Amino acid sequence: MAATPAPPAAPPKPTWDPRKAEPPFPWLRPTIRIRLTLLYGGMFLIAGILLLSIIYLLAAQALNVGSDLPFRVTGESTVSSKTCTNFQGLPEHPTEVQLNAALNECVNRMRQNALDNLLSRSLLALLGLAVIAFAFGYAMAGRVLSPLGRITRTARRVAGTDLTRRIELDGPDDELKELSDTFDEMLDRLERAFTAQQRFVGNASHELRTPLAINRTLLEVQLSDPGAPPELHQLGKTLLATNERSEQLVEGLLLLARSDNQIVERKPVDLAEVANRAVDQVRAEADAKGVEIRGERGLAVVQGNGVLLERIALNLVQNAVRYNVPDEGWVEVTTEAQHGQAVLVVSNTGPVVPAYEIDNLFEPFRRLRTERTGSDKGVGLGLSIARSVARAHGGRIIAEPREGGGLVMRVTLPL
Repeated sequence: MAATPAPPAAPPKPTWDPRKAEPPFPWLRPTIRIRLTLLYGGMFLIAGILLLSIIYLLAAQALNVGSDLPFRVTGESTVSSKTCTNFQGLPEHPTEVQLNAALNECVNRMRQNALDNLLSRSLLALLGLAVIAFAFGYAMAGRVLSPLGRITRTARRVAGTDLTRRIELDGPDDELKELSDTFDEMLDRLERAFTAQQRFVGNASHELRTPLAINRTLLEVQLSDPGAPPELHQLGKTLLATNERSEQLVEGLLLLARSDNQIVERKPVDLAEVANRAVDQVRAEADAKGVEIRGERGLAVVQGNGVLLERIALNLVQNAVRYNVPDEGWVEVTTEAQHGQAVLVVSNTGPVVPAYEIDNLFEPFRRLRTERTGSDKGVGLGLSIARSVARAHGGRIIAEPREGGGLVMRVTLPL
C-alpha cells in the first residue's frame, strides 16, 4: 500500500498588517481645520507683504532717496548738526561745494533712516497682525466646520447606540445643511430597514420554531412507544436527528441576524466565567474524542451580553474539539486583560490550515475542504456567529494557522 502523502505545510503568515499602519507623527495630522487656518493666515500674510512692499516703494519715491537736494547753498556759511556727523569734518568756513555735498549726504542718510525705521516697524506690525490673523482664522475655521463636527458626533452616537438620533441642523440652506439633511434621510432609511429586519427575525423565530418543536414532540412520543417496530424506531431516530439539525440551523440563523446589530443593553460580564461555562458544556465531547482541554483563564470583565459572549466561547471551543487530531489532541483556552482589552484565545491541534483559507472559515456554511451539507460537526455557522457577535460588542476575532496544525483563534473585546 502506498504511503499517504504528508499534508502541505501552511505558508508563512505575513508579518505586516495594513490595519496597524499609523502615521509617524499622528499629532501632525493635517486636519481640514488646520488647512483652512493655514489658508486664511497665508493669504493674509501674502496680502500684508504685498501691501508693505507697495508702501515702502511709495515712501521711497516720495522721499527721493539718493537724489540731490531741491535747493543749493550759495556763499560761505557755518553749519552744525547733532544728527549728521559728517558736518564735523568740514572746515570752519567751508566752500559752497563742500557745504552742498555735506547737506546732500546728511539728508539722504536721514531719508534712508526713515525708510529703515518704517520697514522695521511695519515688519513688527505685520508679524503681530499675522499671529492675530492665524488665531482669528483658526477660530473662524472652527466656526465654519462646527456643523461637520456635529454631523461626526451624531454619526458616532448612531454607530455606538441606536439609529433614532438625528442631526437636525439649523441655519442657511447651504452645502452643509444639504449634507446634514441627506445624512438624516439616510438614517431614516436605515432605521426602517433595521426595524423591518427585527420584525422579520421575530416573526421568523415564531414561525420556524413552532413546527420544528411540534415535529420533535411527535417523534419523541412515537419513540417512547414500546410496541413500535424496530424499523419505525430507526426511522424516528433519523427524523429526530434531522429535526434537531434543522433546529440548530434555525437558531444559528436567528442568532446571526440578531448579533449583527450593536448591543444596546450592556452588563458586566467576566470573560473567564463565560469560557469556563463553554468548557464545561464541551467537556463530555472532548473526553469522548480523547482531547485534553487546558489553559488558565484570568479575570477579564467586559460590558456586553453574557448569552452572546458565551456563544462565542462555545462555538470556538466546539470547533477546536471537533476539528482536532484523533489521539493526543489538546485545546487551550485562556482569558486575560491586556492593554485595555479583554482577550480570549482558543488554540488547538488539528489538520494544517493554509493561511489563504482562513477568511473563508468565517463565511456562513463554509468549512475547510468539505461541503456545506452532509457533516455531523455542525451547520457551518459557528465562526460566522462568533465574528458577528464580536463585532456587535465592538471587538474582533482573528484566526491564525498554528505551526504543526490547528488554529489559534484570538478574540479581543474592549473593557
